[in-house]
Amino acid sequence: MKFNNVFIVDDDKVHHFIIRKLLENNGINAIPYFYENGYDALQDLQSKKDSHHDLPDLILLDINMPVLDGWQFLEEFKLLKESIEKEIKVHIISSSDNIIDTDKAEEFRGEFLNYYVKPMTNDLIKEIFK
Repeated sequence: MKFNNVFIVDDDKVHHFIIRKLLENNGINAIPYFYENGYDALQDLQSKKDSHHDLPDLILLDINMPVLDGWQFLEEFKLLKESIEKEIKVHIISSSDNIIDTDKAEEFRGEFLNYYVKPMTNDLIKEIFK
């Protein structure tokens, strides 16, 4: 599948750098947009919801963030996507393999495709962008 726009919602700037490099090194031409919390990403989604071209094809979502965490983002995104005429894929990419988070992920199972544990690797980026 071709991904044009990708939202990376993660407060870790090192993770931003790693994803940017992995995209470049693997020849993935998607345009990454970086957000340090779920609130900023939701605001941008809201402002772009009527512009099919500007919406992301994919969201890579962290769980533990300030302002609005990944779970809160998914709650709000679930409501917002009803007014969006584009399918947006979501993958959780978190540093947490804590049973509390993996169990909580089951509550949101219909809202995302996969739950991956960091670090992001070449193999993982290839799997996500295949």
